[in-house]
Amino acid sequence: MDAVLGIDIAKAKFNVTLQQPDGTRRRKACVNTPEGFADLAAWLRRQHVDRVHACLEATGTYGDALATFLYDAGHQVSVVNPARVHHYAKSQLTRTKTDRVDADLIADFTATQRPAPWAPLPLDARQLQALLRRLEALVRMQTEETNRRQAGELVPVVRDSIDTLLATLAEQIRIVRRLIRDHIDQHPHLREQRDLLTSIPGIGETTAAVLLGELFTKRYGSARQAAAFAGLVPRIADSGTLRGPTPLSKTGSGRLRKALYFPAIAAIRFNPSIQALSARMRAAGKPAMVVIGAAMRKLIHLAYGVLKSGRPYEAAHA
Repeated sequence: MDAVLGIDIAKAKFNVTLQQPDGTRRRKACVNTPEGFADLAAWLRRQHVDRVHACLEATGTYGDALATFLYDAGHQVSVVNPARVHHYAKSQLTRTKTDRVDADLIADFTATQRPAPWAPLPLDARQLQALLRRLEALVRMQTEETNRRQAGELVPVVRDSIDTLLATLAEQIRIVRRLIRDHIDQHPHLREQRDLLTSIPGIGETTAAVLLGELFTKRYGSARQAAAFAGLVPRIADSGTLRGPTPLSKTGSGRLRKALYFPAIAAIRFNPSIQALSARMRAAGKPAMVVIGAAMRKLIHLAYGVLKSGRPYEAAHA
């Protein structure tokens, strides 16, 4: 068994715990920069370690560069949902939380749970994802400034400042949308997948780009697995004689659920497959939000189907 490296990542630095197969541990802190990565590599060599199973939590973008550095250096890397480590800590009755303790915990989690290996996305997928997340940030800023503008009772100089910023944001949003469209057009496999996805009533170019950049960057064994990644499968609460409601699990990408909400509403009106699903659920007395959640999940199933088959959407075969 390889040595394991538990990594507690933060914006400015990261703490690591190197745990050998015999249980002995060594610890180090490094700055979260390329120089810090090189420092970590030199330290591992001084510990006479050629290969580790490194593990860190998926916390925004702080750990992406380090995970890619370790992967390129030939180490096995796992990037895990923080909820897994959190619940593992609770199972171990851990009460103290410091950077050093967290690194120890992640090392122990790696040694005992052996999380699945991770690999960085291909460059074209990384670029698409970066553009999509930039667009998301710009739209969020635009919404915030629009809300301030509509709040009223602003002095003229503040109102002019907001108007100037809104104009700049609108232009940047237009530019980034064009960059996303051009990026997909320049890569034949992305262009082909986008065209398949947009054949589904309810999915336009923007939603197709989000699905390609945030969902279908990995392989799934089934459409249900893809829906689970988006947090769109039911969370069943059924124990003994007690049976609770079955809401969506929401253990997955909030970006995808947000991106699919309005397309699902459109699909309920215009997509024959989802119209039929919606009619059955409404006849059964299901609430409107439950119907929308089911429509979001159905869109992912349809998207998985057209990408897997390589054939455009056909209502008769959906």
